[in-house]
Amino acid sequence: RREAGGGSDMATANMAFDEYGRPFIIVKEQGKKSRVKGLEAQKRNIMAARTVAQTLRTSLGPKGMDKMLMSGDGDVTITNDGATILEMMEVEHHVGKLLVELSQSQDHEIGDGTTGVVVLAGALLEKAEALLDRGIHPLKVAEGYELAAKVAVKKLEEISSTFEFSKEDFEPLVKTCMTTLSSKIVNRSKREMAEICVKAVMAVADLERRDVNLELIKIEGKTGGRMEDTMLVNGLVLDKDISHPQMAKEIDDAKIAILTCPFEPPKPKTKHKLDIDSVEKYERLHTQEQEYFKDMVKKCKDSGATLVVCQWGFDDEANHLLMQEGLPAIRWVGGVEIELLAMATGARIVPRFSELSPDKLGTAAKVREISMGTTKDRMTLIEDCAASKAVTILVRGGNKMVIEEIRRSLHDALCVARNLVRDNSIVYGGGSAEIACSLEVEAASDGVAGVEQYAMRAFADALDTVPMALAENSGLAPMESMTAVKSRQATEGNPHLGIDCKCLGTNDMREQNVFETLIGKKQQITLATQVVKMILKIDDVISPSTYE
Repeated sequence: RREAGGGSDMATANMAFDEYGRPFIIVKEQGKKSRVKGLEAQKRNIMAARTVAQTLRTSLGPKGMDKMLMSGDGDVTITNDGATILEMMEVEHHVGKLLVELSQSQDHEIGDGTTGVVVLAGALLEKAEALLDRGIHPLKVAEGYELAAKVAVKKLEEISSTFEFSKEDFEPLVKTCMTTLSSKIVNRSKREMAEICVKAVMAVADLERRDVNLELIKIEGKTGGRMEDTMLVNGLVLDKDISHPQMAKEIDDAKIAILTCPFEPPKPKTKHKLDIDSVEKYERLHTQEQEYFKDMVKKCKDSGATLVVCQWGFDDEANHLLMQEGLPAIRWVGGVEIELLAMATGARIVPRFSELSPDKLGTAAKVREISMGTTKDRMTLIEDCAASKAVTILVRGGNKMVIEEIRRSLHDALCVARNLVRDNSIVYGGGSAEIACSLEVEAASDGVAGVEQYAMRAFADALDTVPMALAENSGLAPMESMTAVKSRQATEGNPHLGIDCKCLGTNDMREQNVFETLIGKKQQITLATQVVKMILKIDDVISPSTYE
């Protein structure tokens, strides 16, 4: 018994016998569980969350730094997108994970502001710790934060401004997207990138319903070329070439047949064995195969198709026949791309040759093959599709990491443009909105009786962390820059004054054209407050034993 239980642990183990009389040991887990209670638990949780937030603080703003993350299998990611950093950091601590989920929910809902929301949550917890040390009850702090968040959101709505835009005049959208892209890797060509994003969103936007289906915007990456070579294709890009070098490389008013059946002679499903013992039989088999191929190609030709897209490969024989018939084809196109292509061109996916008919063909204004660089990497562009407005952004860059980061940056900008189509209210960036909210919360706190007043003041101080982090990352003196702007806002009553991150000599964000979406900012404040409330309410942490 002593050997089985492992010595001194026998107090927490029972011995039992199964129906065959074999002994086994039941170890009681309970005695091994570690437990942290009361203020100590809150302190530990706040510490863990602050550590995670601290990591992201240097990534905030136009001069924010990038992080390099390596996964277990050696993949390297370089990014300053908050949600991506936290996702790849593999945070172990249970409260740290809450912050990871916080940045992800901001990413799913808004798409931008993932770094800011975590920095704000970290600051709120930092201020809460000082209040807990004074002996203020955690729930009072949480309630004070809740009151302050309502005041801040109300202030945001007051200082926000709306702008009008149309399919032709979308300059305000471009300016807001440029603000999003200014903190990313693409900031040297942010004007071009912002225009590409806005044009893509406008192409697929339903302005009457004020809705954008982002699934219709595909981002394809291809290494080689410069960042500036990124282009918007008004249609789809297939990373495949036309199957025979002598087929037509450009097709106008293409009629597209989409097949999910292979260009091969049919094979019996059961096991089979074919004995060919004479030349005649071999000739007959060869002729039969030729007939199959001719029949298949004829069916494609008769349906009126001018381009065949096939999910599977096809024989050289079939390829040769298609070329002779002057019918260009693309093979090995993946399932997702086939579905997108069918949606965009209005084609029906055909599973059997016998079902191919003219009404199942899709149409596109132009199909062309382009080659890139000296390696002659070929891609096929399918432009101006008939059924829907699918567009593709073709990203170019020096290496895979750069392309991945550009894709993430463009995704953020696309989300911002989509949010503006849904709700065209904006607030000004550069920390100006946070400072305005901070002043408002501070003023409102004087009218609140009770301990919540302290919590509201702490909330106001926490809001100042964002402009301070911006100033710090831009190489300015954080305290001086922030207090100077804050006093100007208080005396002039101008909520558009923020940190001059780019050192352009003016603090007015309207002149610098630094905008952020109102819903993004509101979401940041409400989400951060909710998570902080949740962390403050935890006063007992029971974690399972770790196996030595």
